[in-house]
Amino acid sequence: MLDTTQTDRFKDRDLLMVGGQDVADLLVKWGKNLPLIIDQTRRVMTAQPQASRGDGAIGSALAASPVGPAHMDALSKGPLAALNPWEGFSDWYREFAYHGGILDTGFLPRASDNIRFSLNRTENTWENIKAHPLIDEYWESKLLDLEGITQPAYFVASWSDQGLHLRGTIEAWRRCSSEQKWLDIHGQKKWANYYLPASRDRQLAFFDHFMRDRPTAVTAWPKVRMEVREQHGVAEERAEQEWPLARTEYRRLWLDGVQGALRDTVPATGEVIYDATEGQTVFDWRFDRETEISGNANLTLWVEADGSDDMDLFVALQKLDADGQPVGFTFYAFFENGPIALGWLRASHRALDPELSSPERPVHPHSHEERLKPGECVPVEIELWPFSVRFAPGESLRVVVAGSDIYKREEGLMLPFALHEDTRNAGRHIIRTGEDYPSSILLPFIPGKTA
Repeated sequence: MLDTTQTDRFKDRDLLMVGGQDVADLLVKWGKNLPLIIDQTRRVMTAQPQASRGDGAIGSALAASPVGPAHMDALSKGPLAALNPWEGFSDWYREFAYHGGILDTGFLPRASDNIRFSLNRTENTWENIKAHPLIDEYWESKLLDLEGITQPAYFVASWSDQGLHLRGTIEAWRRCSSEQKWLDIHGQKKWANYYLPASRDRQLAFFDHFMRDRPTAVTAWPKVRMEVREQHGVAEERAEQEWPLARTEYRRLWLDGVQGALRDTVPATGEVIYDATEGQTVFDWRFDRETEISGNANLTLWVEADGSDDMDLFVALQKLDADGQPVGFTFYAFFENGPIALGWLRASHRALDPELSSPERPVHPHSHEERLKPGECVPVEIELWPFSVRFAPGESLRVVVAGSDIYKREEGLMLPFALHEDTRNAGRHIIRTGEDYPSSILLPFIPGKTA
C-alpha cells in the first residue's frame, strides 16, 4: 500500500506502508516520473512477507490529484485493489491553473516549484502553463480517463477548498465507473480533518475491507456523507444516496441592479457600474424561513466592458446574519472568514460546451477567445463551485461580483491561496439587469426529506 503522506499512519495494522521519506527520496531522484516511482515502490512492497491482497493508494492534495492515486492504475503494471483520494483535482486547467480562464498567480507558482523539485530533468510547469493560456494538446495530455477507474474508491472533499481540490474530487467520484464508491464532503480545515481519529478509522475500515478481507462497516456506509454548513465550525452531517441530490428544486432569482437585490420576479431594466480593477457590487436575498441550498449554481450576467476589450469577473456567495453582518466559513486549510462558494470567468471565454454544460453548471471549453467590442453587452454564465449551506429566518444570501479577487491573502503569508493578479480589467464594468437584460442566478434549493 502506498501512502504519500506518512509512513506510520497504519502501523498498528499489518498493512505495509511505503511513503513519507521513501517517496520523497524517489521524487528527489526522478521528479514526478510516476511510472518509474511506482515501479520502484512496488519492488519494495512485493519483497515484503506481509504483503496484503493487492496494492492500495491513499493520498491528500497533490497525491490525490492526476499525478497521484487516480493515475497509478494507468501508469503501473497491475491494478490497484482500492483507492482513497483525499482532496484532489481532476482538471489541471479549470481547477488548478486557470480559474474561469484567469491565470492563478498565487498558489500555482509555488506549487509548480514544488512538483518540479528533483535532481533530474522535470517539466517546468509554471512556464508551460503560461505558454498555454487556452485548452490545447498540452492540457489534453493531462486529462484522466476517470471512467476507466473501476476499483473500490473512497473520495473525500471539503466545501472549504473553493479554488483547489473541491470540484475535481467530486467530479472524479461522479464519473468513475467503480461499482463500490463513496463520497464524503465536509466543511472543515482539510488537513486537520485528514488527521482526525475518526478519519483514520474510516480509512482503516476501507482498506481492511478491500485489502484484508475483514468484515467492516463499509458496506453499510451511505453513498454520500455531507455536511450542511451554517458557519465556520457549525454544520450538520447527513447521509445521502447521490450527488447532486435528486430532490433538488432549482429556482431562479433575478438580479436588480437598481436596488442591489435579488428578486423572485424579473425587475425593471437597470444597471450597476463599478471600477473594473478595485470595485464590486452586491445583490442580496433575505430568507423568511429556514432554507437549505446545496449543489451547483449558475450565475448569468449581462455585461459590458467600458475601457477594455475583455473583463475578468470574480464572484462570491456569502452569508449575512440577521443584523446584516458577514458570517464566515472555513476557507482552504487555514482560514475561518471565507465564502459559501466562489466562481470566476474571463468574458472572452464565455462560449459554452454544449455537451458538458447543464442549466445549473455551465462548462466552458476555453479553446478560443471572443473579445468584446466597444459598447457590446453580452451574456456570460459563471459556474459557482459546489456548496452546501443552511440559512435561518432573517439571514441573507449575498452575491458579490467584483473586478479582482474578493478574498485576498494577508500580507507576508505564504499559505496556499489562489490569487489572480494578472487581469485584463481596465476602466469600468457595467452589469445590466431586468427585462431587457435578464441577469439571474439559478440556485439549488433542497426541500426536507420525506418519509
